[in-house]
Amino acid sequence: MLAAYLSAVADPAMTRVADASAGDAGSAGSASGTAEHQSSATREASAGEGVTRQSGEGTAGKEMASKGAAGSSPLDRLAIGQLPEPDLPPGWAMVKMAAASLNHHDIWTLQGVSSRPISPPQVLGCDGAGTVVAYGPGPVPATAPPLGSSVLAYPVISCRECANCRSGNELLCRDVALLSEGKYQGTLAEQFPVPAANLVMLPDTVTPTAAACMGTTYLTAYHMMYDRARLVPGNTLLIHGATGGVAVAVMQLAKIGGISVIATARNEAKRQFALSMGAVLALESDTASAREIQKFTAGGVDAVMETVGAPTWELSLRSVKPDGIVVVSGATGGGNPAAMLQRVFWRQIRIAGSTMGTFQELNRLVGLLARRQLDPLVDSITPLSVAAGAFAKLYQGQQSGKLVIIA
Repeated sequence: MLAAYLSAVADPAMTRVADASAGDAGSAGSASGTAEHQSSATREASAGEGVTRQSGEGTAGKEMASKGAAGSSPLDRLAIGQLPEPDLPPGWAMVKMAAASLNHHDIWTLQGVSSRPISPPQVLGCDGAGTVVAYGPGPVPATAPPLGSSVLAYPVISCRECANCRSGNELLCRDVALLSEGKYQGTLAEQFPVPAANLVMLPDTVTPTAAACMGTTYLTAYHMMYDRARLVPGNTLLIHGATGGVAVAVMQLAKIGGISVIATARNEAKRQFALSMGAVLALESDTASAREIQKFTAGGVDAVMETVGAPTWELSLRSVKPDGIVVVSGATGGGNPAAMLQRVFWRQIRIAGSTMGTFQELNRLVGLLARRQLDPLVDSITPLSVAAGAFAKLYQGQQSGKLVIIA
């Protein structure tokens, strides 16, 4: 089976479980952070030596041992080659991958950062769509799609037994994880296993390429906007890092929902991109922009979708209106900014964490695709055998839209 995977970590101490309270990224909540600030953050976190790397970018199955100096790229730990086909437990389905997409979660995994311990080879990928080719031993769940169905994998795996899971709040399960974390294989393989209950059937009008963009980035954006911030038509929101995956998804979903977007970015080209995506205002991502945002909105935005953390936190708090909300789904630029508690309590600012989205929300996104209300922005489509180039583009923050991998 051809797969993209974490081939090794140089030092077992590098493989650590992400601790949200300590500001680590790489858990489900930061699976799709903002690309603009990711490059420097990941490079700073990637120090290490002694990795197994691919010999020749994109050459499947050919690997060589290599010693990397401190500060070597996490991409040095990426391998694209042959692995044994995974086992299929009872209640699980095997999906023949048609399309998958990359997320910053994959970069964190290459750094050895995860919500669960990593034992290389760890197959990467949270998002994937394809065809059901088999079910595990035992009875097939009554709701399972028939063999041969075109499906999208919901990437969140939960116990399905606790009170939160039974009430539809699987994101609050104490045993929640994502595909590609710990013992769970990812989607960047010719075939990948997924719980049968996590399969969303795709209408004929929805392509695997479009569907594969939904499971992390668009789902994260949707949950932030409509569950955590509870935005309504006529509201205004602020998003940072205009070309990042979540930012692009926010801008597209906001246009559908009648919500105005103000975007920030570090260079003029990216600000122009935001305007082309429908932003009503695009500014530099520094604190001085808060004054212009306050003036433009006559008091501040209704909500901030915060995925960057330390570099943009003060701008977020200075841009939101009194009793407004800052929704945090990642901290790609740093997880421990100055809290600015005086401003928080004096202006009664609400701060809400947000992680991924629910199974029901993913179904709603598929509905938007089916009704042609949503067309995800795709930067490029790359075969799995040469996916290393797409990983490099993600790591360097050079993409505008989703990086899709096909089998």
